[in-house]
Amino acid sequence: MAGHSKFKNIMHRKGAQDKKRSSMFSKLSREITVAAKMGMPDVDMNPRLRLAVNAAKAQSMPKDNIQRAIDKAIGGDTDNYEEVRYEGYGPGGVAIIVEALTDNRNRTATNVRTAFSKNGGNLGASGAVSHGFDRVGLITYPASAGDAETIFEAALEAGAEDVSSNEDEHEIWTAMDALHEVSKALEAKLGEAEGAKLAWRPQTTTEVDEANAATLLKLVDTLEDDDDVQTVWGNYEVSDAVMEKLG
Repeated sequence: MAGHSKFKNIMHRKGAQDKKRSSMFSKLSREITVAAKMGMPDVDMNPRLRLAVNAAKAQSMPKDNIQRAIDKAIGGDTDNYEEVRYEGYGPGGVAIIVEALTDNRNRTATNVRTAFSKNGGNLGASGAVSHGFDRVGLITYPASAGDAETIFEAALEAGAEDVSSNEDEHEIWTAMDALHEVSKALEAKLGEAEGAKLAWRPQTTTEVDEANAATLLKLVDTLEDDDDVQTVWGNYEVSDAVMEKLG
């Protein structure tokens, strides 16, 4: 699997779970607040909020936390976050897209630039790498949701464009503007998804060798650890053999 999927395995390395969980809840809360502020604070009337809340539920975020994030938007008790995208190159020339929600563009830009420069990469101009990605919807289900054939048939019927299954999860890809409708249709058949969001899907991928893999994964890890960064996408492939060597 490319980019984000491989990184999912890295995220669960021993000793990092609690820190990652706390950071994840913070990022999910911020997305919920921004979604509720930009549209109606009602999940049935606001597709982006519904997806954000479903993503939070999938990560076992407490209901009180979810409601508190929505209430912040209703009460106006929130900073003015803006969506910012950064593009650059990591070790081995891989393309990386960083999505952030920030209340201070200068702080975020400095942190992202530093992460790239300290980990064998360099930040590019807007549009430097995004032309090599497609903007699509991504819905994920755990492997336990069903076998590959069952998921494929359900996804096809729901209007998805592509499905990729492995031993850990099922990735269902949709057109960008069909994400909400496909997500709702799948929920009726398979239950709530583990995640549903807009994604950057690489048109081609770059195999990363052992010499560059450790530095690349450290770069992604550093970016993900930043409170302002919501998601990191890449066009890299790290083989299982290399992953095993890295431990």
